[in-house]
Amino acid sequence: FDMSIRLFQALGTASIVLGLIYFLYPKLIPGSGIFIPELLLFIIFSSLWRYFYIWFIRHEIGSRPVLIIGQGKSLPYLLREMKENSDCGYSIKGILLSEDEDEKVEQDLIDKEIPVWKGFENIYRRVLQLRVDEIIVAMEEKRGKLPIFELLECKMKGISVIDGETFVEEISGKLAVDNINPSWLIFKEGFQKKPSTMFFKQLVGSFFAFWGLLISLPISIMTIIFIKMESPGPIFFEQKRVGKDGKVFTLIKFRSMRKDAEKDGARWATQNDTRVTRVGKVIRKLRIDEIPQMWNVLKGDMNFVGPRPERPEFVKELRQQIKFYDQRHTVKPGITGWAQINYPYGASVEDAKKKLEYDLFYIKHMSVLMDLFIILKTVKTILFKEGSR
Repeated sequence: FDMSIRLFQALGTASIVLGLIYFLYPKLIPGSGIFIPELLLFIIFSSLWRYFYIWFIRHEIGSRPVLIIGQGKSLPYLLREMKENSDCGYSIKGILLSEDEDEKVEQDLIDKEIPVWKGFENIYRRVLQLRVDEIIVAMEEKRGKLPIFELLECKMKGISVIDGETFVEEISGKLAVDNINPSWLIFKEGFQKKPSTMFFKQLVGSFFAFWGLLISLPISIMTIIFIKMESPGPIFFEQKRVGKDGKVFTLIKFRSMRKDAEKDGARWATQNDTRVTRVGKVIRKLRIDEIPQMWNVLKGDMNFVGPRPERPEFVKELRQQIKFYDQRHTVKPGITGWAQINYPYGASVEDAKKKLEYDLFYIKHMSVLMDLFIILKTVKTILFKEGSR
């Protein structure tokens, strides 16, 4: 159903864009009787392709068969992520447990019964029987319990062996904060901040910020007028936020709340927040209130893409409750980011932890191409009004 709705949203958007192009450049208009038949053909073939794709996923055709070893705390997380990312391209053929592990596996996290065996003898023979391409190690305690020689035999015979945390990262686009430790972060590839990469990231960010401010100027002028008409107070809302290396800077936004919104102190924004004005609801929904932050990008306080900057009051609380929270401050914050396009707006410690998982993935893999992808996805999010409060 979701796929069908999005397909028609795309068709409607494309038709409007084509209408504008043909209005501006009449010579490009196709011959009579072309548009409607082409539209119908597109609907038929695009729908068929998508329905076949879904059918292939559900029947695990072309999926890579995997065998899971162990039942550590990463296993429920791993099974849940596989269920939520049904098009991840993997199918579980079985789970091997050690002799002292409980044989009960949370079957409610998977769509079908998965065979479970106990004992690590002859793992390679089991791999051959199941025609497995990859082994995922999800053991809680590996020291003294990991079947090293059996896994080494599989590795030497061409079977890929990875840990559960890396597998979750691969299929979900985030790092499982609760399941990883500092040594995992230290020894895994990524988190490289080459001067050339950081320079081009800032260059691309400044480019989009400059043109974004210029193109959005008419919208900004209208917003300023409506803010002044509705409620007394300043046009811009300035707030202290934590940036790179913990440095505090002043973030600028269009004011979307009452002037006295924080007379009782800082607090999280909530769904249907009563402090938000009528104009504020509209500009938040359309992300117009974020436009002045492009000036922060040009000043160098922020980049266009990065983890969202948080308030010092909340950072003090979050760094005490969430592992690795301070690691998000190793890069400049952004107007948009990997967490913003993958997770809805959150206003709690648990939401902050979920967003951190995406932020760490971004910091581990960040590149100029990834920034461009995030910017394009952000445009889509704005057009379909997802995730704002």
